[in-house]
Amino acid sequence: MCLAGMGPAPADGIRGSCAVKVPFTWKPTGWFMVGWSADIAPGTTKPMYYFGQHLVAYRTHEGVLHILDAHCRHLGAHLGHGGKVNGDCIECPYHGWGWGSDGENKYIPYEDRPNVSQQLKSWTVDERHECIFMWHDPFNGPPRWELPDIWTVIPHLPSSADDYYPAYPQLSVKYEKEPVHPQITLENAPDSVHFKYVHDATVDPVLIDWKADGPFYTSIAGWPLPNAKSPDGMAMKINGISCGVGGSFAIFEGSVHYRLVFFTTPIDDETSDMFYSIWWPRDAGDTSDEVPAAYRERAKTQFLTTLRDDLEIWRYQIYIETPAFAQQDARPYGALRKWAKQFYEVEPTQASTSG
Repeated sequence: MCLAGMGPAPADGIRGSCAVKVPFTWKPTGWFMVGWSADIAPGTTKPMYYFGQHLVAYRTHEGVLHILDAHCRHLGAHLGHGGKVNGDCIECPYHGWGWGSDGENKYIPYEDRPNVSQQLKSWTVDERHECIFMWHDPFNGPPRWELPDIWTVIPHLPSSADDYYPAYPQLSVKYEKEPVHPQITLENAPDSVHFKYVHDATVDPVLIDWKADGPFYTSIAGWPLPNAKSPDGMAMKINGISCGVGGSFAIFEGSVHYRLVFFTTPIDDETSDMFYSIWWPRDAGDTSDEVPAAYRERAKTQFLTTLRDDLEIWRYQIYIETPAFAQQDARPYGALRKWAKQFYEVEPTQASTSG
């Protein structure tokens, strides 16, 4: 696990030796988080490895981020290890071949013209909320939907980044190479009951509403007021928006109003990286980007402890294809699993001809 600004990682203890076995691919279609924007400064490169692919991210001196397949088509050098940014291109450290943001070979320094027959895959990138998201489609299709804006996605709770302390690096965490499939984490969305048993919640939260809507699965969970005379009396609500199977946004309302991003991105067919960021409301009049120590400590104990609790379940969990649902589980869980199938579709041409 890699913590950003939150001190040393806790000991994980002994983990299970195998990833959870699931009846669907570890390479689903959708948006997935691959890092934080601040980690890649203008004019720098960074090697990455996701979905079984070696990748290179680079940012031009003007600040535009690109991600390409990592290996130069000349003799196979990795562009993320020693490659240099040159204008809109990343230059191979081995022989200086320049590859553009579209993946095309733009120049060979010792030749009069580029090799136009060679091209690297260029991956679609969306930078927002201090995060880097990458579109993945196993059949190389373009993005099917846009990610929502965490500040405006809940219409009755409009806000802006200026109202919050920056999430990265002080309020962000990355768990690396966990044996957890994204859908395992996604299935927390309709699950309010586990808070009592996994997180020792003193008030039983309730699932108020849920809906599958295109690429989004939304849910509202509430924490009832102790003496509420009405079932609508909530001390706090969490509005969850699952953006495909890659991850979720969470918007708190009521006694607290934090905002969270939590994404799980497959590395290969056995492990994933997990990215988690918290936006903490600013104190009135405080314009500093430094998060007060008291808030960093609260985030560490209240939120990151919750994530560690969940991981202690996810690391050893198996996937039950036909669960023995409790009565209140069946509809929201069933709807989520049915909704999630769209992100594991076979190639459209195969689906249309399979008869």
